Amino acid sequence: MLREAELPVLYADEWLAAVAKPCGLLAHRSLIAPGENDVLLTRLRAQFGRRVFLPHRLDRATSGVVLVAFGEEMARALGRDFAERRVEKRYLAFVRGWFEPPEGAIDRPLEVPGRGLRPALTHYRTLAQAELPIPTPPHPTTRWSLVEARPETGRYHQIRRHFKHANHPVLGDTTHGDARHNRLLRSFGIQRLMLHALSLDFVHPATGEPLRLDAPLDESWFALAERLGLRLP
Repeated sequence: MLREAELPVLYADEWLAAVAKPCGLLAHRSLIAPGENDVLLTRLRAQFGRRVFLPHRLDRATSGVVLVAFGEEMARALGRDFAERRVEKRYLAFVRGWFEPPEGAIDRPLEVPGRGLRPALTHYRTLAQAELPIPTPPHPTTRWSLVEARPETGRYHQIRRHFKHANHPVLGDTTHGDARHNRLLRSFGIQRLMLHALSLDFVHPATGEPLRLDAPLDESWFALAERLGLRLP
């Protein structure tokens, strides 16, 4: 049984590992939460008993798979793979409304602090749709969708900002989302951002073997899917 501070290990070898990050955990100490000491990097150093590196990161509110490098050389190699778009990232999100068309891409530059507008591209695909007989003014019902997102780039809050631009913000997003839909989500007992880093596909830099790493969904996802009458992939 895992101790409270330990994270589920999805994969591990002598060069790298992958863990499932829960919603609400910062990747590392940050100015946005100066008093926060319980961070992913600190937990991982204690859990693996060695110095570790994060070649990428997830937002605090996003759950899912995170890679861990054991050594600076592996961290640099994985960092290059992310920068050069050799890692395929797949996310799941519950969003407001129904995408039209149900599959496509959002190609919209995003502002990066200190660097100006930078290219950003997110592919999306609708997996399921639901309509609740609950009014969300000005609409007589509430429509939500389960969407797969595959960001090619890795800008700050990229999926959340792109989906907001498309008028389909992620449910539970208190920064870029819709307060009315967030209130309805909370009334169902769900208190989190409905965005999850489901999988990473890449070639292992040391062995040359293809890897597919998947992070399981937490109970909030199954509770919402059941409420909407949907099946998760």
